[in-house]
Amino acid sequence: MKITGISTRVVNARMRNWIFVKVETDQPGLYGWGEATLEWKAKAVTGAVEDLAVLLIGQDPRRVEHLWQVMQRQYFWRGGITDLSAISGIDQALWDIKGKELGRSVCELLGGPVRDTLRFYDHLGGGSLEGMYKTVEPAEFGERMHASIEKGFTAVKAMPIPVAELVESATTLKRSAQCVAAMREAGGDGMDIMLDLHARTTPAAAIQFGRMLVDYNIYWYEEPCWPEHVDGLVEVARALPFPIATGERLVGRWQFRELCEKRACAIVQPDVSHCGGISEARRIAAMAETYMLSVACHNPQGPISTAASLQVGFAIPNYLIQEVVRADVPWRDDVVTPPISTEGAIAHAPTAPGLGIDINEKEAAKHPYKAEILMPAFHRDGSVADW
Repeated sequence: MKITGISTRVVNARMRNWIFVKVETDQPGLYGWGEATLEWKAKAVTGAVEDLAVLLIGQDPRRVEHLWQVMQRQYFWRGGITDLSAISGIDQALWDIKGKELGRSVCELLGGPVRDTLRFYDHLGGGSLEGMYKTVEPAEFGERMHASIEKGFTAVKAMPIPVAELVESATTLKRSAQCVAAMREAGGDGMDIMLDLHARTTPAAAIQFGRMLVDYNIYWYEEPCWPEHVDGLVEVARALPFPIATGERLVGRWQFRELCEKRACAIVQPDVSHCGGISEARRIAAMAETYMLSVACHNPQGPISTAASLQVGFAIPNYLIQEVVRADVPWRDDVVTPPISTEGAIAHAPTAPGLGIDINEKEAAKHPYKAEILMPAFHRDGSVADW
């Protein structure tokens, strides 16, 4: 068997351009899908996929690990998040092909499921632009929490900190704490609440804010500062009583190594569309397990990313919970067959061959590439802030 073509399909989903990667073979009807979505970098990633395709055309797609090494090591320059996202999409597609050819799910190829079910967690507002990034009033946080409960979710993630100053005011922190209080009141003790600070704060501000939240029993505290500031994460982790989660912006096991060695977090969050695909996510998870850390793959992207994340989640013993987006665009389920059900907020171990999904290219083509919605962020004095 040989690879005959590698191409991309870019699907605009408002806030993101989903980058679907298709790997085709010389076997009639046998192809694989992967996802390499990287916000505001679609053209760079599709170009990186083209660069990698030169290395792989004519190769046996079943040699997944060998081809991963080829993509990572054959060019002199090692890649950052753009190149690793391209590798991720191709890697997922290769696993999809291998599973389809053998008539087994990717999860089975990774050793079989280690659990029967896996819990999803919701984004505030279902992951819509307005719900996740533009909800600012405490009452809105409570209302959107009720909407998640009605959908059957028992865990919700929100972003209570607005675009932050370098040293935050007491007024802003108190208002953000009121938003968290509204979520807890709406959800009661039965709901798990995750807070994403989007690395908008310094370690000092993250600690200051976290101490205001002790009574709300936070499930995890995500990206309290930039992940490359590992010692800053250590400061936050040691100062607060709830688990720290981070890792969505890191790629490759090498960038996760110091995080694990210093126990700078309790939950690592590799993204199968960024970190190096299914192959690398499994290696990162194994390293995290060595340090008794949990894994919860970052996944605010399209449906292929969700399918690939679930295959990993069911095969990894230290996997915790699965992020999912359900309401970013109303036609989300139209482009994938079968749609990934989040009813009851529980996934069951996958059994269909490969990733278990296919892309409806006709429906996907109805939403061609266009520039994503920009999210500029500035401090009160006009200086540039972290988004």
